[in-house]
Amino acid sequence: MTSTLPHDFTALPDLASERLGGAVEHATDEFFAPKEALLREGPAVWKEGEYTDRGKWMDGWETRRHRAPEHDWCEIRLGLPGVIRGVVIDTAFFRGNFPESASLEGLTGDTWVELLPRAALQGDSKNRFEVDCPHRITRLRLHIYPDGGVARLRVHGEPVPDLADLSRRGEFDVAGLEAGARITKVSDAFFSPPFHMLLPDRPRGMHDGWETKRRRGPGHDYAVIELPCPCHVTRVDVDTSYFRGNFPQTCSVAAHDGGHWHTYVDHARLSAHAVHHFHFDHDGVDQLRLDIHPDGGVSRFRAWGTPTRRGWSMLAARALWARLHTPEILMSACGSTRWVDEMLVTRPADLMAGADLAFGKLAREDLLEAFAKHPPIGATTTSAWSAQEQAGMNDAGADTRRRIAEGNATYATRFGHVYLVCATGKSAEELLGILERRLGNSPETELEVAAEELRKITRIRLAKALGLPNPPSWSEG
Repeated sequence: MTSTLPHDFTALPDLASERLGGAVEHATDEFFAPKEALLREGPAVWKEGEYTDRGKWMDGWETRRHRAPEHDWCEIRLGLPGVIRGVVIDTAFFRGNFPESASLEGLTGDTWVELLPRAALQGDSKNRFEVDCPHRITRLRLHIYPDGGVARLRVHGEPVPDLADLSRRGEFDVAGLEAGARITKVSDAFFSPPFHMLLPDRPRGMHDGWETKRRRGPGHDYAVIELPCPCHVTRVDVDTSYFRGNFPQTCSVAAHDGGHWHTYVDHARLSAHAVHHFHFDHDGVDQLRLDIHPDGGVSRFRAWGTPTRRGWSMLAARALWARLHTPEILMSACGSTRWVDEMLVTRPADLMAGADLAFGKLAREDLLEAFAKHPPIGATTTSAWSAQEQAGMNDAGADTRRRIAEGNATYATRFGHVYLVCATGKSAEELLGILERRLGNSPETELEVAAEELRKITRIRLAKALGLPNPPSWSEG
């Protein structure tokens, strides 16, 4: 029987989890109970009759009493930056000393944005709030009014990885939470949630994996993992650590490539408390299905590989749309207002393909607007992009510089716009030779040639801005 995971935000991972690297780094006050307890694993506990030299022992963060207009707050580093879908402000066991209300801010880039406006809290309760903010958040500020205690804070959302970090790793776990993978379907999750299998660290016990109830009839259990993008998968690991009397007898693993399922591991024998490695070699994998026969527990599931070229482009789109300053990034990449508007309206899931489609809709005046944002080859510029792209001019001799300057003037008179060329990786002599050849084009032909050069420049700038590997290679596509 197919079971799709509920759309409850608490089914998503806790991005502030202590085990994922989350930490409370600052608090205005922690007189009665320490700020670190706010992200502690597991539910809060009550210890009857236990006191410290400052008062009743409480499992959470508790500040001393004071009155408005002052209020307390703390700052939290997320373990996994991402898009937050909801938070749980848990005031367990805080009955006469919980805050009246709370609010939440998030840091995206270098800007703090409101995630949760000031909202009333209930004591000794899991206060659940949905969050509607599309941006990638890295840090939080939890404000409590005016003071009091919060037992736990859970921040549920979708991880959005740092592409520059991923691109430096070579092969990585493309089925991991850190990469943005998620469980989309599961047959049973009676004992523990299936996303535990995707955690980046080693399992800590039988509780720290995916375990199903005992099957008394026909069939078997399974989980479907959606990868963050199409990937080339080279190996999968099925880890049964800590599952000794309740590990599956066998497992199967299938890969989905956008159109079909392909079984790579078919009823392979498993053993207790062990990591099992299975060879893979499949391109374009967007989903993996783990079948366990007939039931049992798996502590970790890993899929080692790398995104395909289209996969990287899809990751880049996700990273771009989760940024606060998206229009500025797009404008710096191309310079055409119409192109930027088209991208913002369509918000393509495949960034480079969408960029090319939007580019194909530009009229002559749109291209001229973008051309005007580019300095002439060899000219002094304050644009960091242009300075990098024209690095080949740094070693140009005086004669080459003179001929390029004269050619730029002739070109502008003949065609009515700047000589535009994708200069990345080209020497001054190459740039001069291209300029002299293109002076022989008709105005109609040269507009098409310059537009194609602008398209290449736009793709490279997008790749650099978002941290994609080997940016110059993105000029083609």
